[in-house]
Amino acid sequence: MSVWGKIIGGAAGFAMGGPLGALLGGIAGHAFDKMRVAQTEDGGTKQVAFTIGVIVLGAKMAKADGVVTRDEIEAFREVFHVPPDEVKNVARVFDLAKRDSRGFEPYAEQLAGMFRGNPAVLEDLLDGLFHIAKADSVYHSAENEFLARVAAIFGFSEADFNRIRAGHVGSDDSDPYIILGLDREASDDELKSRYRTLIREHHPDTLIAQGVPQEFVDVANEKLAVINDAYDRVAKERGLT
Repeated sequence: MSVWGKIIGGAAGFAMGGPLGALLGGIAGHAFDKMRVAQTEDGGTKQVAFTIGVIVLGAKMAKADGVVTRDEIEAFREVFHVPPDEVKNVARVFDLAKRDSRGFEPYAEQLAGMFRGNPAVLEDLLDGLFHIAKADSVYHSAENEFLARVAAIFGFSEADFNRIRAGHVGSDDSDPYIILGLDREASDDELKSRYRTLIREHHPDTLIAQGVPQEFVDVANEKLAVINDAYDRVAKERGLT
């Protein structure tokens, strides 16, 4: 069953509890009893939490610049390749999240708790939010503040956030060392070790095993492309083969 079937017809939302479960419960309504017993045993709860988390935080962030554009909504559909027959269901979650009076912090805190010990998963979630932020071709200061706050709740340092952001909104000549999270004084061995670690952590198979839905693979592949490009630039600069 795809993550969409788990969200719309499964119990993971109620099983996970918290604000994410409450929001999904508001969508399901009368289907509570049926959904409560349908929880999967294959990491479904975390997959649903991840997906609902991106929808909710994406909706909250899309409001950060004062307006929710169609481009931002379409950006979410691009990330997840939402099946045509589930577009309306996803839109319902997105719209409910926009109208929800709670701030984004409770949702970010629940996700941080669920994926504690898996920072690569939380970083991948941030990558999806950056994709939405850039959808209208303008990266607003309010969106930057929103993402920085989410990153802090997820446990990322300011240096970590700058590294993640550089991979998305930096100019073509952005510092590859920032993207790799290294100082320019790092040795060649440190460079190679850091590169191998990043590739391992952000490999799609690794992320899927940790609870990231299959539908999010394209974002993981984009992340790998950014990491590879940064490493290639540094390696060329240093004359490494």
